[in-house]
Amino acid sequence: MSAIFEVRNLKRSFGGLAVTNDISLAMAPGDRVALIGPNGAGKTTFVNLVTGNLAPDSGDVLIGGDSVTRIDAIGRVRRGLVRSFQVTRLFQEMTPAEHVALAVLQRDGRSGRLFGHFLAMPEVMAEVAELLGKLGLRELMHRRVSEIAYGQQRLLEIAVALALKPKVLLLDEPAAGVPQSDTGRIEQALADLPADLAVLMIEHDMDLVFRFARRVIVLAAGTIIFDGSPSEVTKNPRVREAYLGSYANAGHAA
Repeated sequence: MSAIFEVRNLKRSFGGLAVTNDISLAMAPGDRVALIGPNGAGKTTFVNLVTGNLAPDSGDVLIGGDSVTRIDAIGRVRRGLVRSFQVTRLFQEMTPAEHVALAVLQRDGRSGRLFGHFLAMPEVMAEVAELLGKLGLRELMHRRVSEIAYGQQRLLEIAVALALKPKVLLLDEPAAGVPQSDTGRIEQALADLPADLAVLMIEHDMDLVFRFARRVIVLAAGTIIFDGSPSEVTKNPRVREAYLGSYANAGHAA
């Protein structure tokens, strides 16, 4: 199957230090990939480069075989590359329905003056209700974000991302800050993502990584040191030394 998302020889340095060092990877539709590595490995810089929030020194980013390297972040979203953030970026005074409706209208090029009238748009409200219902948020759709639990806010972020109809979804620690009692909802939402959606998840929770990923990429000092199956990653000596350590020794791999 041809790649829906590809990175070729991506490089970025700061003050002479290579933070992203000649990274290449490809993902096909339906891929479930976890990107892991120690703090300072360059994961956030990598995501900022591929989403257009940071310009590379060299290299190329492609979506569906077309280069988007010179296209800004909004343009990449329109081409199907959508990300979530490690820390929630929702508007606390807006409702879940308003967040998802705005994403739908932006996707369709109908945002702006029409936004205030979205409640009177049956087709928009039907999509909003369906998305929020799938994530267990339908009963909260008209509550302000400030009034709903943090775990539910993380689910809302996934709903907003899905409303944009991505081809590639980048998830930056989707369960970060969520109480342990609510992480099951996040995991179920991840399991229910569209089968043809390519998903790259940055995550430190190795138990979640092994339950989610069918492929693991390990980044260390800006360089990919491993790209393979979850069953192989804990056996790799470079990965054990650079990152997994006691987790690998404890034999937690699935």
